[in-house]
Amino acid sequence: MSHYDRNTSFGYGRGVARSTTAEIDEGLRAYMLGVYNYMTLGLAVTGLVALGAFMLAAPQFAGGKLVALSPFGTMIYTTPLRYLIMFSPLAFVFFIGARANTMSAATARNLFIAFSAVMGLSMSWILLVFTGVSVARVFFITAAAFGGLSLYGYMTKRDLSAFGSFLVMGVWGLVIAGLVNLFLQSTGLQFALSILSVLIFSGLTAWDTQNIKDMYYEGAGYEATQKMSIFGALSLYLDFINMFQSLMFLLGNQRSE
Repeated sequence: MSHYDRNTSFGYGRGVARSTTAEIDEGLRAYMLGVYNYMTLGLAVTGLVALGAFMLAAPQFAGGKLVALSPFGTMIYTTPLRYLIMFSPLAFVFFIGARANTMSAATARNLFIAFSAVMGLSMSWILLVFTGVSVARVFFITAAAFGGLSLYGYMTKRDLSAFGSFLVMGVWGLVIAGLVNLFLQSTGLQFALSILSVLIFSGLTAWDTQNIKDMYYEGAGYEATQKMSIFGALSLYLDFINMFQSLMFLLGNQRSE
């Protein structure tokens, strides 16, 4: 299952007045930079863990097909443990969302890093199925698309909030359909879900960016602003990851091809 619920509402106190436009702009730039820095850290952790798991699995290929795994690889890819690894990121998202208003910024940061590591383990199978060149290519395509969409969400004066509830409903639809397809194993349904996922998470990238920007004005001190940076990074991280996985299904070259 490649889609995770990434829309959790976080309640923060309202009301820190900014004295000048220059102070607002400077504070907002620092805040958004913090969001993107946390997101980049999360992606780096995910990538390193995925690569590490792939190397420990010591896969051997013949004719482009997987023929052997190390005991570690056999354990995480072929035993029932793989289902625990598969669903662990979803459990993390629900746990973080449920504790969002009570945890400290330091705890939120540590959980985000731990979540990124678990996500990396759950995504390491991509390196088994797809060629390294196509993984790199799709990553850069995703990064370029994400950058453009996030910039649009930051710069646009259009209120995107009207699309929010519609897009979140779409995410839940993807989650349910993805669970169903775990049993059906339909390539046609997976193809359709991948296209829908790219469209939905493209919209969410712009909407999340605008929402994160707006949340800055609702901050109530350093601690709340730090938490908003982390939770904002989590939202954008999930948008990126889901776009990347969906584009891999659509554009990636499998090793057996």
